[in-house]
Amino acid sequence: MCSDITIRVDNIGKCFQMYRKPHERLLQSIFRGKKTYYKDFWAIRDISFNVSRGETVGIVGRNGSGKTTLLQLICGTLAPTKGSCKVNGRVAALLALGAGFNPEYSGEENIHLYASLLGLNKQEISERYSSICEFADIGEFISQPVKKYSSGMYMRLAFAVAVHVEPHILIIDEALAVGDEAFQRKCYARLEKLKKNGMTLLFVSHSAGSIINLCDRALLLEKGKLLASGQPKSIISAYHKLLFSPASKVGHIIQEIQKSSNLDESQDIKHNQKTEPPKQKAYYIEGMQSKSIIYYESKGAEISKPCITTPEGSKVNVLCKGDRYHYSYKVTFKQNCLRVRFGMLIKTITGIEVGGFATSSIHNPIDAIQTGSQYHVNFSFICRLNPGVYFLNAGAKGVFDSEETYLHRIIDAIMIRVMPEEEQKSTGIVDFEIKTQVQALQNTENEAIDG
Repeated sequence: MCSDITIRVDNIGKCFQMYRKPHERLLQSIFRGKKTYYKDFWAIRDISFNVSRGETVGIVGRNGSGKTTLLQLICGTLAPTKGSCKVNGRVAALLALGAGFNPEYSGEENIHLYASLLGLNKQEISERYSSICEFADIGEFISQPVKKYSSGMYMRLAFAVAVHVEPHILIIDEALAVGDEAFQRKCYARLEKLKKNGMTLLFVSHSAGSIINLCDRALLLEKGKLLASGQPKSIISAYHKLLFSPASKVGHIIQEIQKSSNLDESQDIKHNQKTEPPKQKAYYIEGMQSKSIIYYESKGAEISKPCITTPEGSKVNVLCKGDRYHYSYKVTFKQNCLRVRFGMLIKTITGIEVGGFATSSIHNPIDAIQTGSQYHVNFSFICRLNPGVYFLNAGAKGVFDSEETYLHRIIDAIMIRVMPEEEQKSTGIVDFEIKTQVQALQNTENEAIDG
């Protein structure tokens, strides 16, 4: 195998035998060759690709698409039914929580066990032991049996050992999702350092931002087959369309992805290196709809048709940060209503209220609205949200039975996704567009750097 290629996957496939009942396994062993009691299930089929030294490749796909099986085949923990996989270099893999650990052993004992499984000798383990413990940062628990560890502590220790082995190839299957945010940041910083030293990284994640920011290339799997390979942005876009499409349109979406993936990838990369990358554009995924909608009881008004549109009027739900959009809905009044105001609210996927706005203050509402009236409510805003998934509420307030209340309200009326950025500088939920200035203070001259 060429020294520049660290992983070569050639027409690989893995078939499992699926039995309806446990005793049929025994019957199959007795009547082998005479009768079949199982059905073949191809978890992976006809997949081929190469990974170059120092390259970071992300793998995405819906649940059950074969991502973990593919990684297990590459690691050698599963044998392929057909095809082959050749690996050039030392491999460290984080495929399952605590894999390679003995739950009865202490953390200290498992460091020696796991590191030896990854190829280090006793002297190398001793030299790196203190650094591993410092990186894992689990304190006195290092002397306790790992069966007493939380999932986060498991992850800390496993990752610490894996990166200190300094592997030629590191394979991660969603393992970083277990750690807290501070530890995840430390992990990503260490991965960047290892990448600069020429390490190859194979990375499975459902985090679009991680795939785009960390990977040089991405693969999209669907039902055990390689559907597309290319630039992380385009692959993530295709993945989201597939993920949120209704079942009736999945076949059509797959055909579209396959057609677009037939473009010459090398020419596309070369073109993008010579010219400025095309600006991202917002778009609409029909199947990406809120599944947590809650409708308040109608008290004289009814909200309908909530949507996000571009200034040109195109309906979208995948947004680009920094662009202007309109959030609008229609309100139909079924009885006379007094002192009416309309509002909206944006929330994160965990329910944190990012911000909202009302059409008027509590002291300046619409005094009276007659039965049968209809209003089109529109909120124009520039998207300052950092990449992620968000939900928007819609509400109409007014006086009902002499008290101000919601005449109608829809919680999580629509779902939106803000696209990841290649170079994201802001953190948290909202980008405040902070301007920075770093000024070097010197005795003779001051130098200012604006950002």
